[in-house]
Amino acid sequence: MKEKLNEEFIKKLSKKKQEPEWMLEFRLQAFQEFLKLENPDFGPDLEINFDEILYYKSTSEKVENDWNKIEEKTRGLFCNLGVIEAENKYLDGVSNQYESEVIYHNQKTKEDIIFMSTDEALKKYPSLFQKYFNSLVKYNENKYTALNGAVWSGGTFIYIPPFTKLDRPLQSYFRIDTESLGQFERTIIIVGEGSELSYIEGCTARSYSKNSLHAGVVEIFIEKNAKCRYSTIQNWSTDVYNLVTKRAIVEESGQMEWVDGNIGSKVTMKYPSCILKGDYATGNSISIAYAKENQFLDAGAKMIHIGAYTKSNIVSKSIAKKGGIANYRGTTRIGKKAHHAKASIKCDTILLDQISKSDTYPKNMLENNSSILEHEASVSKISAEKLFYLQSKGLNEREAKELLIMGFIEDFKKELPMEYAVELNRLIKE
Repeated sequence: MKEKLNEEFIKKLSKKKQEPEWMLEFRLQAFQEFLKLENPDFGPDLEINFDEILYYKSTSEKVENDWNKIEEKTRGLFCNLGVIEAENKYLDGVSNQYESEVIYHNQKTKEDIIFMSTDEALKKYPSLFQKYFNSLVKYNENKYTALNGAVWSGGTFIYIPPFTKLDRPLQSYFRIDTESLGQFERTIIIVGEGSELSYIEGCTARSYSKNSLHAGVVEIFIEKNAKCRYSTIQNWSTDVYNLVTKRAIVEESGQMEWVDGNIGSKVTMKYPSCILKGDYATGNSISIAYAKENQFLDAGAKMIHIGAYTKSNIVSKSIAKKGGIANYRGTTRIGKKAHHAKASIKCDTILLDQISKSDTYPKNMLENNSSILEHEASVSKISAEKLFYLQSKGLNEREAKELLIMGFIEDFKKELPMEYAVELNRLIKE
């Protein structure tokens, strides 16, 4: 039976997690904001019945680092998803969340790197945690950051000390397997001066007749001369509302790159952001949204230039078929003091039929005379001439369309780790 979301539920959740008093106070404050705030006044309609959502479900009392200690059914699920194989072949560390808690974590990296669940980091590194938590994405920004603040559970905490470079990526995988579950992970990543991190995130869910909700929050801090690449492929089932807030702040000569793939979900609203605070900071976002029947994907990116000589680049690829809607929504702002900054936005869409839709909603602001801001957008259909040419070479219509789509997203695929590029190919072919 689902427990009603109220102050009593939040107190019980915080007590179960053995949290300090300040975290309970934070949760209660966030809950009050959640009650006050309305749904966004832009994008798709959000028809969420909050009384139907299960806000917390624990499936394990502790985090394991041996798959043999994980329940056989759950272990088989992650095996079928390819998560276990990827850990053995490609990764320096993994963290896997099932429902509301991280159930498996294994780290092959150096001792001085912190890589653990966010709940565990709160207990083991309270000062470091409190310094960064809620400092970049405030709980009262919107209704779903407030909801996350009230009921957050799980997620990943990473601290890379200065001048440390990992040979292979770290990965987190999030799975929803329960009807009407809400998943509210909280991820915090700090990349120290001169360090480099590649982080991969995967998301899936089972299909149900009732809607589920995913409302995560990600805060990333890039220090001087540091680099971070955050790659995501989400393939949520088509009954999931995917409402995520992701933001990075980049110091002098730092680099942040979002590689963002949106294949599943009923509704997605996601706009990964970079605040280019330091001089010569760089922000990049390359994304793909593939909307099919009964899907509304409203995605894009935000680049805020504060430092001088900063650079940003947004590349958005959208595909829509069978009445799906794939929109680009983004903001690029070059401030008054961000002199000699450069920003580029390119949005391309392919519509595969007459009933699918795509719109572009850019907000571009240039506040000084020495900077450059460029925006380009195109919407097209698959060329009958190209289809005819490929079919004349022996391909059938389905194979020809598939080849053209793969060519359309080639720029995005090149940025993905190998195993994720293979998975993307499989998902799109399906």
